[in-house]
Amino acid sequence: MSLFINLCYFKEERPDGNLFSKLSGAEAPNQPPMAARGRNHIMKKIETKSTVLLAHHLKALRLPTILAECEKVAARCATDNIDHLAFLLQLCELELLDRERRASDRRLKDAKFPNHKTLDSFDFKSQPSINKVLITELMKCEYIDKKENLLLVGNSGTGKTHLATAMGIAACALGKRVRFFRVTEIITQLMEAREERDLLRFRKQLSKLDLLILDELGYVPASKVGSELLFDVISTAYERQSLIVTTNLPFENWTEVLSSERLTGATLDRLTHRCHILEASGESYRLQDAKRRKRVPRSSDEATKTK
Repeated sequence: MSLFINLCYFKEERPDGNLFSKLSGAEAPNQPPMAARGRNHIMKKIETKSTVLLAHHLKALRLPTILAECEKVAARCATDNIDHLAFLLQLCELELLDRERRASDRRLKDAKFPNHKTLDSFDFKSQPSINKVLITELMKCEYIDKKENLLLVGNSGTGKTHLATAMGIAACALGKRVRFFRVTEIITQLMEAREERDLLRFRKQLSKLDLLILDELGYVPASKVGSELLFDVISTAYERQSLIVTTNLPFENWTEVLSSERLTGATLDRLTHRCHILEASGESYRLQDAKRRKRVPRSSDEATKTK
């Protein structure tokens, strides 16, 4: 009873109608009551704990895009009065898009293309022998689903590597696993793996590909062992994977590279079955470019003389 009287004694009514306590810890004017501030403090602590736990769980689930975007998307959804399921949908879409982009970048990196080439940058006017309609159709990569091959035959500088690279990049964009090798490079790696007793692992890596690109067959003759190892790769891929092979040699001259008619016949038999063959019979891009550059000084000299 005495405590109640004492508490009442220390209270007085302020002119503005608010009760102001003279006890220790009294509230200053225009500030929320102590109980309300206590609740806000508790809510902030809960919010901080939830944020930390959410970040931990998203990292454990490997959802980096949701982790990076969740607060921003939450604020936008709150402003636009969007419900929880729509908020979750937006986050999942962002994560999926970013995951696809990262996977595509990873496939491009693993393919080890020498340069980034696209069909848009290929000059069909300079190589009229190339079937543009067929190339455009092949860019859809249905031949990979059918386990078909593609042979690009023609002189040096006619754009075979450009087209092979563009098709490989298109395949990566569609989720296909691709690897680009120069023929001399893959033969060297096969021989090194054989010497190091690691050939089985290397062949297993190759077998996981959807598309294997073998560039520049015919520029450098292979040894007997190298030819046999290359044939083994082509034979293993037969009707299991798709191959793109570029070469400057007509088929009858492949014995110059593969060392024996028997091996050449077996290789061509597997490559040309279920195969698209494209021949580039035009003049070398590099030769055409050299001729154009050579004409420029002549025309400028003639212009100077006429002046």
